[in-house]
Amino acid sequence: MAFQVSPGVLVKEIDLTNVVPAVATSIGAIASGFSKGPVEEIIPIGSEQELVDIFGKPNSNNFENWFTAANFLQYTNGLRVIRADTAAINATANGAGLKIKNDNDYDNNYAGGQGSIGNWASKFPGTWGNSLAVSICANAGAFEETFSGNAGTLGVTTGTPAAGATTVGIDTGGGSAGAGGAKFTVGDIVHFQEADGSQYEVTAVSTDNLTIRQLDNPNGGGLKSALVAATNVRRRWKFYDLFDAAPGTSTWGTSKGVTNDEMHVVVHDMDGGISGFDSGVAGQRTNAVLEVYPFVSQASGSKTAQGGTNFYANVVNTGSRMVRWMDHPTTLTNAGTDLASGATYASGAGDAGIINDDLLGGTDDNPTIGELDIAYNLFADSDTIDINLIMAGSTPAGTDGITHATMIMDLCEARKDVVGFISPRREDVVGVSTGAAATNNVKGFFDNLASSSYAVFDSGYKYMYDKYADVYRYVPMNGDMAGLAANTDNVADPWFSPAGYNRGQVRGAVKLAYNPTKAQRDILYPARVNPVCTFPGQGTVLFGDKTALSRPSAFDRINVRRLFIVLEKAIATAAKFQLFELNDAFTQAQFKNLVEPFLRDVQGRRGITDFSVIADETNNTGEVIDRNEFVADIYIKPARSINFITLNFIAVRTGVAFSEVGG
Repeated sequence: MAFQVSPGVLVKEIDLTNVVPAVATSIGAIASGFSKGPVEEIIPIGSEQELVDIFGKPNSNNFENWFTAANFLQYTNGLRVIRADTAAINATANGAGLKIKNDNDYDNNYAGGQGSIGNWASKFPGTWGNSLAVSICANAGAFEETFSGNAGTLGVTTGTPAAGATTVGIDTGGGSAGAGGAKFTVGDIVHFQEADGSQYEVTAVSTDNLTIRQLDNPNGGGLKSALVAATNVRRRWKFYDLFDAAPGTSTWGTSKGVTNDEMHVVVHDMDGGISGFDSGVAGQRTNAVLEVYPFVSQASGSKTAQGGTNFYANVVNTGSRMVRWMDHPTTLTNAGTDLASGATYASGAGDAGIINDDLLGGTDDNPTIGELDIAYNLFADSDTIDINLIMAGSTPAGTDGITHATMIMDLCEARKDVVGFISPRREDVVGVSTGAAATNNVKGFFDNLASSSYAVFDSGYKYMYDKYADVYRYVPMNGDMAGLAANTDNVADPWFSPAGYNRGQVRGAVKLAYNPTKAQRDILYPARVNPVCTFPGQGTVLFGDKTALSRPSAFDRINVRRLFIVLEKAIATAAKFQLFELNDAFTQAQFKNLVEPFLRDVQGRRGITDFSVIADETNNTGEVIDRNEFVADIYIKPARSINFITLNFIAVRTGVAFSEVGG
C-alpha cells in the first residue's frame, strides 16, 4: 500500500466479489464452401435466414455442409461460420473478375483503387455477383431533362409515329452524327406529352431512333397514341422515382464554396438472380432495386450534418452488402479530391452524367481439402475464438474422408475445450443395399481414426426436405449431433447426456439412410460409433453417448468430457486473476474460496458427486513458489449417465416377506 507522509484520511476500496464466471458451452463452428459471403473470416450466425442472407442458399455443390449448419441452428442460435477459400472470384465492372476475399483483403490491397477492373466489384466472390449493376446519376440534367425545339424533337427522321409504334425518331438537332441518340441511354424513362401521362422505357438507342416499351407493362407494347412531329420529350433517369430531388450541391459543399458535388447511387439486380423478381418479359432486365445511396458527394472530405462521411466511395463501402468501390468513373474527373473554393465538380454533360456499370466475370468453385484445413485452423486460437462444438460437415469430394476427420480431431485435441462431431462418408450409408454392409462400412471408416475424448462419431445421414430447391436430400447428421449437445445445455446442463428419448430427438428427419438394428448397434457401439435410430412412435433418436476414446475411462462418455470442459474453462478463466499475485496462504485460501462455491453449485445441479480443492503448502512448496508458479489440485467425481438398464422380475411364494428375499 502507499504510505501517507502527512496527516490525512486514505480511503481504499477492496473488491472481494470475484466469482467463477459462467462460460459459453453451446457455440457451434463449421467451415465450408458457400455461394457468397466473405472468405476466410469468422462470421457469427444466429438463424437459418441469416445464413441465407450472408452465405446464400444451398446448391447442388454445398447442400450437405449448408444443411449441416442449418440443422444445428434448429436446436440453438449460436453458430460461427467460415467460408473456405476457393478459386471463386468477384464480378467486376470490366467483366475480368478479381479475387477479393473479405474486408481485410480489400482494405489491405484494393481500397485505393489498385484493382484496375472498373468502377465496382461485387462484395464477395461468386457468380451471384453477375446479377449486379450500379447506376450513378451525377447531375440535375441527367436526373431529368426536357428536349424541345430543334434538340430532341420527334418525327424528323421517321415521320410521325403511329399508335403502337415501338420506334420513335429523334432529331440530331443539326449537330454531329449521333447527337440525338447520345442524349438518351437504355433504361431512361421518357414521356411524349400524351394527355394520359404515359411513360415508356427506352430499351435500345441508335443514332436517330429510340426503341421503347410501355413502362410497367409486362407485355411490352408501343405508343398508346400517335405522335406529331416536333413533340417535346421529357427523359428521366430510370431510378428517378426513388429520390426526392436531383443531385446538386451538398451543405458541406456550400460551406466550402464548391458546387455540384452531389450524386445519387443505386445498386440493382439486372436479371432477378438476387431479388428473385421476374420482369415477365424474355430478355428484359428487371432492374430490381437492392440499395439506394442518395445525395452522396464526390468530395473525399465531405461530411453529413451529423459529422459522418458523405464521400460516396466510403458510404457505399460501409453500407453495401452487395458491392465495393474500386475506381472513380472517368467522366467524374475530380471525384475523390477536395476542390478549392469556387470550383465545380465534373459531372458529365446531360445524360453523360449517368454512369451505368454491369458487373460480370464472377465465378464459383468448391474448396479443396487443403483450403478447408486452412479455414478450420482459423478456429485454432482458444484465447480469442470462443467456440464449443465443431462440425465436420461432409467428406470433401474426391477424398477418403480420413484426412478431413483427422484434421477436425487434431484441432479439438489442440484446443482442449471443444468437441468435434464427425459423420461417416456419404458412400458408406447412402444407397448401400443392406444394413450389414452399411455397418461394416461405418465401422471400417471410424476404425481408421485415432482415439480421442474430444470427438464424437455418429452412424450416418438423414433424409430431409430442401425447401429452397423443393427436393429431398441426404445430409450428414453431425450438425444434429452438435445441435443436440447445444440443446441439452438449454434444457438441462452440459454434463447431462444429449442422447436418448428425453434429449436426443433428431429434428427434420424424414428417414435415415441407415437405421441400425440391435445386432448392428452391438457392433457399432463398442467401435465408438453412436447409433442414430428411428423407432416406431418414438421418432429418430441419438442412441449412444460415447466419445471417440478407445480405452475405458470416464472420458469415454460425452457428458463427462463436456463436464470437464466446462469446469476447466470456467475455473481457468477465474484463475487468470491470480496471475502476478503473491503466492502465500492468503492467495491460496482466496482461490479455494473462489472455486469451491462454484463446484458446490455444479454438484447441486447433478454434474458431480463429490470434489476436493487443494491449494496450500502441500502442493505449493518452496520450490514451486521459487519458480513463480501456483498449483491447485482439483479432484472431481463426475456423475455418470445410464447406458444399460437391467430389470430383474423375481417371483416369490405366497407368504414370503419381500424383506426376506430383497437384495
